[in-house]
Amino acid sequence: MESIRELCRILILIFIFYLTSTAITAQGFNHKHDANPNLIKMLDTISPSQPRNVTFHLPPDPQISPTKVPALFVIGDSSVDCGTNNFLGTFARADRLPYGKDFDTHQPTGRFCNGRIPVDYIALRLGLPFVPSYLGQGGSIEDMMKGVNYASAGAGIIFSSGSELQIQQVYDTNQQFILNIGEDATADLMSRSIFYISIGSNDYIHYYLRNVSNVQSAYLPWGFNQFLADTMKEEIKNLYTANVRKVVVMGLAPLGCAPYYLWMYGSKHGRCIEKINDMIMEFNYAMRYMVDELNQELMDSNIIFCDAFEASMDIIKNHDHYGFNVTANACCGLGKYKGWITCLTPEMACSNASNHIWWDQFHPTDAVNAILADNVWSGLHTNICYPMNLKDMIAQKQND
Repeated sequence: MESIRELCRILILIFIFYLTSTAITAQGFNHKHDANPNLIKMLDTISPSQPRNVTFHLPPDPQISPTKVPALFVIGDSSVDCGTNNFLGTFARADRLPYGKDFDTHQPTGRFCNGRIPVDYIALRLGLPFVPSYLGQGGSIEDMMKGVNYASAGAGIIFSSGSELQIQQVYDTNQQFILNIGEDATADLMSRSIFYISIGSNDYIHYYLRNVSNVQSAYLPWGFNQFLADTMKEEIKNLYTANVRKVVVMGLAPLGCAPYYLWMYGSKHGRCIEKINDMIMEFNYAMRYMVDELNQELMDSNIIFCDAFEASMDIIKNHDHYGFNVTANACCGLGKYKGWITCLTPEMACSNASNHIWWDQFHPTDAVNAILADNVWSGLHTNICYPMNLKDMIAQKQND
């Protein structure tokens, strides 16, 4: 009887997911999602998802030296969302188990992962506490001066009020700093802090690959990639006017290897979808070129590009070396490759995520995030950052 009840619960969740699958993105911070309120109430009854105001101040790793920069600020999508969407009227939320089951607290926090996301590992490398979400932080200027995470699941460079809105929030934070510590101290804080940008997947997942508004007729893949890179270039220039000088720009991971697209395109033997990966490689090339241009145009800036595609493909191709024996199937989900329905209940998750590359339809596991962060920091496994890694960038500025 209990198993039947649980099966019915999962089927109801799948039905709700189906009804809302065309609106699973964050719609901005200033208004509620336009989904039927009765539907939201029903989902909360089945799987409670009340906002959690969770801020983690873990001590730096014993092997990590003292604080290297004053703060870490994060702009992005679900790859680095640490709980922003817990406070939004959206179904794109990771505030229920099994999300977070392998996190430090073994509780869901809003991270789209079984454990830590890359910026958690980067924060520890920098000697900083985990960065709180913009909507989840308590408002203390002292805490905000160690960093803020503006990332929101569903956000894109041009899709769903993404990077533009988050950069406006950076400006709002900058103004709060000025009011509390003055202009000179704020300019010094912003110029010495790290800004980590990880965004762009949703511009493909929810827009270009779905051919919304017949966008593929207006833009061939290369033209669309260039449009995204040009837009991001202007956004980074806007950050520069707020005295931001140190920026990490992340490229996109191989979406064509994500379980969702393996399922959708009927992949044989877990082979990646090449036409999608070709677009992602072109996007990363455009972003890397854009970063080169900015370093020449913006005086005193130090911007690096880190290729998540290159790092991810190294993990997939050498999965045995890294200890992964499940390379195509997600740990949590339903359907072939567990890519049809996203992770909704603990019963849908595998028992051991550490040997999986993919956690759900689109997001990697904690184990993969740790490797990616190591590569961003020092190129420990693969050199993916250009013209230098984050560790060298910080050392260079300290020696200037």
